[in-house]
Amino acid sequence: MSGSDGFGSAAKELYKKLCQDEWNPYTSGTIVAFLSVMILAWYRPWGATGAVRNWADWMLYGVGLYSDAPASIFTHAGSIIGIGFVGGAFLSACFGNNFAFRIPPVLEMVKAVVAGVFMGVGASLAGGCNVGGFYNAIGNLSAAGFAMMIGLIVGAIIGLKYIYWEMENISWGAGGAKTIEVPFGTQVVLGIVALLIMIWGAYTYTADEALTKMGGVLLLAAGLGYTMQRGRWCMIQGFREPHMTGNGTMAKSVALSIVLLTIGGVIVKAGGINDVAHYVRGTFGWGGLVGGVLFGFGAILAGGCGTGTLWRVGEGQIKLWIVVPFFGITNSLISQWMSAGDVEGLDAFQNEGITNAGKLGSFVYMPDSFLGYGGTLAVIVLLMALWWLVVRWNEDSNKLVVEM
Repeated sequence: MSGSDGFGSAAKELYKKLCQDEWNPYTSGTIVAFLSVMILAWYRPWGATGAVRNWADWMLYGVGLYSDAPASIFTHAGSIIGIGFVGGAFLSACFGNNFAFRIPPVLEMVKAVVAGVFMGVGASLAGGCNVGGFYNAIGNLSAAGFAMMIGLIVGAIIGLKYIYWEMENISWGAGGAKTIEVPFGTQVVLGIVALLIMIWGAYTYTADEALTKMGGVLLLAAGLGYTMQRGRWCMIQGFREPHMTGNGTMAKSVALSIVLLTIGGVIVKAGGINDVAHYVRGTFGWGGLVGGVLFGFGAILAGGCGTGTLWRVGEGQIKLWIVVPFFGITNSLISQWMSAGDVEGLDAFQNEGITNAGKLGSFVYMPDSFLGYGGTLAVIVLLMALWWLVVRWNEDSNKLVVEM
């Protein structure tokens, strides 16, 4: 074999591993944690709800429901994260020959609307979706993340029971599914265009003193979207599969990812690397719990959590294209009602309103308690280890599997 042939074979193998093979869930979870720590140190914790709410704010402003124009989708930090995330997922889908316009059956379209509403309400009560309210909440040392975690487990079980009931009792709307394929060559061209646009966007942000950090935010979010699509990494699957099939792989990968994120979060916060707010929501109580139930139920109907929805948008799944606007509009309307005003930046929940009045629960930044940073890290690691052990036990016993 000539040297050129060997190099070409090595290049094809690398392309296949990076762009076409499905990544191991533990590898994906590790990369997600790494990028989450990076974006925390670079700017602030990331999330999905801020993006869909900002996009919905513009929809509602466009129809005259809101009198004041929202922050631009190209300057609002949450929106930039969402654009980068979807762009990264689109890039992964195109390079991996996974992009196609997948039109779901009629019933699934109806469920998409309902799912979006439940997810929007749940994220409002819990202070975020599965990322802001659960994953990043715990990783950023907020006790509210555990309240939502319990709610997500309950919501996923309720959603699974509904799916079983639907399978036995509803036959309407089974038709209408269609997939419109896109030639692989076209996908590669679209992927290259998307990559160039993101690089150009990042460069443009760095040239603006007021938005200089947004270039890094855009690219880090793109890395998150790419990783999750490539690994088909969806947190709601971690809450669903142990009770549906007994498979605990995704749940264990999420637990590992949270531990790694928490270690990074402790280093960033205790070391004073970034002066960003501690990302604590006043939802350690019924808000986080009920919000988790509603969001978890909606995510089961949708077939994807907040991030799972966005990376599926990037690979052309029309059902999730329907979920996003209803998720965003519902969350926008409720957030406007719950807060005293629109706040650009972290979240409307930072403003005076129902959350700050303690109506949804308490603000608990765990290191401010007797635990300190060391004790907080130990508690989170132990609780994630407990979740891992329960899920692993269930893989052998199937004691937690919901019967049809």
